Amino acid sequence: MHIMKQTASLLLVALFFFASCKEQEPEVHYLVDEAVEVRIDSTLQSFVDFGDVAGASALIYEKGKEVYFNAFGYADLKNKKPMERNTLVQIYSMTKPITGTALMTLYEEGKFKLDDPLEKYAPEFANMQVYKGYDSIAGKMILEPAKRPITIADITRHTAGFSGRRDLPGLGEAIAEADALNRENTLSEMAKKLSTIPLGYQPGEHWEYGISVDVQAYLVELLSGQPYAEYVQEHVLDPLKMNNTRYVVPESDRNRMSSAYSHEGDSLNQLPNEEAHAFNYKKWPLTPGGWGLTSTLDDYMRFARMLVNDGKLDGVEVLEPQTVELMSTNHLDENITDRSWLPSKGQVGFGIDFAVRLQPPASVEENNGVVGEFFWDGAASTLFWVDPVNELTAVFFVQIFPYNGSLHKRFRDAVYGPITLQNTPE
Repeated sequence: MHIMKQTASLLLVALFFFASCKEQEPEVHYLVDEAVEVRIDSTLQSFVDFGDVAGASALIYEKGKEVYFNAFGYADLKNKKPMERNTLVQIYSMTKPITGTALMTLYEEGKFKLDDPLEKYAPEFANMQVYKGYDSIAGKMILEPAKRPITIADITRHTAGFSGRRDLPGLGEAIAEADALNRENTLSEMAKKLSTIPLGYQPGEHWEYGISVDVQAYLVELLSGQPYAEYVQEHVLDPLKMNNTRYVVPESDRNRMSSAYSHEGDSLNQLPNEEAHAFNYKKWPLTPGGWGLTSTLDDYMRFARMLVNDGKLDGVEVLEPQTVELMSTNHLDENITDRSWLPSKGQVGFGIDFAVRLQPPASVEENNGVVGEFFWDGAASTLFWVDPVNELTAVFFVQIFPYNGSLHKRFRDAVYGPITLQNTPE
C-alpha cells in the first residue's frame, strides 16, 4: 500500500510538472488571424465584383502552417468554371526564381563564381559591342566596345546590358531581326542570336529587366551537360514534389487551366485558349528560363516554403542556407541609379532573381511589406513573396493583362493591414 501511495504521488508530481511546462510554452501569434482572413476575402471578392479579374485565388502559410486559402470568381468565365485550388495558371516571370534556384545548385557544386565572365562558359558573349546611338546619314548604329565582360552576377541581377528597347533606331531592328526568343530556337540558338545584338548599355551601369534569365537557363545547360528542362525537373521540381509545374500541360489536365483575360475599356475580354495557351499546349524547342511554366497554388507554395525554410522542405535540401541568404541579399550597387521600373515595386534592391525589400514603405501608396522580404511576380499579374520576419509565404493567382500592380498593392494591404508610416524627424 505504501508503494502504491508513493507511486501515485510521483505521478501527481509528474503531471503537475508537465502541466507547468505546457503553461510556460510561449503562445504562437499569427499575423493572419480571423480578422485578416475576412479582410483578404473581402479584397479578393472585390477584384471579381469590380471586374478587375475573372477569378482570383490566394494561399498563405505562416510558421509552417496554412493560415489562408480561398478562391473567387471564375477560371473560365464563359463556361462558368470556378477558380479552384488546383487551377493551373501561366506564371510567366515567376519562372525566373525557379531558374535562379537551378543555377545556384550548380554554384554550390563549385561550377562557377558569380564574378566569372559569362564568356568563360559561353564564348559567343566575348567582345560585345554597346549601342551609343544611330547615324541616320550612314544608316547604321554607332557602337563602342564593352568596357568590361558581362559577368554571371550581371545575368542574375539584370545588369548585363541586354536590352529590349524596340524604340531605339537600329537597335530595335536588330532585336527584331535576331528574334532570339522565337519558340523554335533552342537555348543554344537563342544565345547565339542574342550575342549578335549590341548591348543597350555598358555592363553593370543600368538595371534593365529582360532576357538575362533565359541566358541563365542556357548556362545551366553548359555547366551541367543536361538540357535545361531536364535539369530543373531533376534538381528543383521533383525534389519539391512540384508535380503540376510544367512547360507542357498534358491534354488530360487542360480542363484545369485558367483562361487568360485582357481589359477592353471597362469590360473583360476572355482570350481564346488556343492563342493564350499555345506555348503550353505543345513541346517547343525553346525552354525559357525567364517564363513559360504553369503551376498551381500548392506547387508554387512548396517552392516558397523551401525558401523561407532556408532551402529545405520536408527533409529535402534543395539549397544550402547560405545560398538562400545570398540570393535574397541586394546585389545592386547604389551607383546603379537607372533602374527602369524597379522602383515601382517599393523600397527594393535586387538579389539573384528576386526583388529584395530594403526599407519600409515611404508612402501609403507604395506596396506594403516587411524589410527583408524577397519576391517576384508575373506578366499575368501573379505574385509571390517570402517574409522571413513573420515566417510567412504568400502566393496570389490571377490571369489578367496588362500587368496590374494595383491588385498586388491591395492584396498586400489586406494581408498586412493599412500602411503606418514611421515618424521622421522634421
